[in-house]
Amino acid sequence: MHLSLAQYFRDRSGNFATTTALLALPLLGTIGMAIDVGYAIEQRSALLAAADAAAIGALSTQSVGVLAAINSSENGTIVVAEKDARKLFDGQLPSGMVTKLTDLSIDITKQDDTMNAVVTFKAQVPTSFLRLLNHDMIEVTGTATATYNTGTFMDFYMLLDNTPSMGVGATMADIETMERHTSDKCAFACHDESKSYDYYDLAKDLGVAMRIDVVREAVQQLTYSATDAARYPSQYRMGIYTFGTSAKDTKLTEISTLSSDMNAVRTAANAIDLMSIPYQNYNHDQATDLDNAFKNLEKIIKKGGSGKNKTDPEKVVFFVSDGLTDSAKGSCCTKKTTGTRCQEPIDYSVCEPLKKKGIKIAALYTTYLPLPQNSWYNTWIKPFQSEIADRMRACASPGLYFEVSPTEGITEAMEALFQKVIGTPRLSS
Repeated sequence: MHLSLAQYFRDRSGNFATTTALLALPLLGTIGMAIDVGYAIEQRSALLAAADAAAIGALSTQSVGVLAAINSSENGTIVVAEKDARKLFDGQLPSGMVTKLTDLSIDITKQDDTMNAVVTFKAQVPTSFLRLLNHDMIEVTGTATATYNTGTFMDFYMLLDNTPSMGVGATMADIETMERHTSDKCAFACHDESKSYDYYDLAKDLGVAMRIDVVREAVQQLTYSATDAARYPSQYRMGIYTFGTSAKDTKLTEISTLSSDMNAVRTAANAIDLMSIPYQNYNHDQATDLDNAFKNLEKIIKKGGSGKNKTDPEKVVFFVSDGLTDSAKGSCCTKKTTGTRCQEPIDYSVCEPLKKKGIKIAALYTTYLPLPQNSWYNTWIKPFQSEIADRMRACASPGLYFEVSPTEGITEAMEALFQKVIGTPRLSS
């Protein structure tokens, strides 16, 4: 019996197998395409993971590219970083990978303190089922990017007041202990060279902490903080200066040369000690020349830096003092004088030349504590003591001032100021 085509499709008896056969080819094609596309997606993911690893790894803190960048002031392509990225990319590829990489572009550049990495790839993933449709390959592409900020390089010049006034007890308890054990109720541990046993020795025997003692400890602790905060070698360097070892030769004195070796700086800091005096009232006690110290420090630092790389570090003066000038200034003094002897709050104008050169000043004011039992204090310092803090604040760069009250520790205050300094954002051209 012969059926017309129309009758064939109307007759549903026994045509299931035929219909299935007619649908099988496109169905298998769809399944095959899904398998091939799924495999291509897997291969792209593997390549993208390799690209991510290359971009991020090439900009890791201790990578050869970052170390090269921070040691150079030049902007542009970082060739050694690109080579490193290529090795990282290859190392992340699955073993036995049959996907053919047709193009790998790696571009790593430095612009001031910012590094950018762009890794782009193209690859051909072989197909299986799609070959039946004359599609031997599926092309996949991808891009991975990473950005790294090299941070701020900083040189710290620790300007530490070690003059006789820093021999005062570190706390009110220390002051009271000294006053109880001295016939003239003196709160200062004066280091008098003319005596075999002086108040400096007494303070040591009594276990009294002098301000200079806690300043020394604070500086040493700061070397650990600098080490912990540094993201790569030589990011922070530190040099230490005092006002002299003896009142016979008051001058800016280097305790530690500028160095990134914090162990060496810490060891050198052991020499931070109270300035000695040949005898009581030597040179009318004019041993604290803050003006001269800043002028001499300006000659050492010369100019500020951008902090964008190792060759152009930012310069920061870390000034720790009770803010009292005691030197021969005569008519230039803003307070009453004895002859040419001038006792006054720091003249903040001496700080301005440094700041105009792009040098930051972080000022830690170790509060000049009242000494009501001391006639010298009552006559010469008490009338203007309230002005000292404002003068120290004016000396500091904006936002970089800290005061240590008797209830606070100098170590903690110095640490807080240090963290503030290294966390301060800066303008970038």
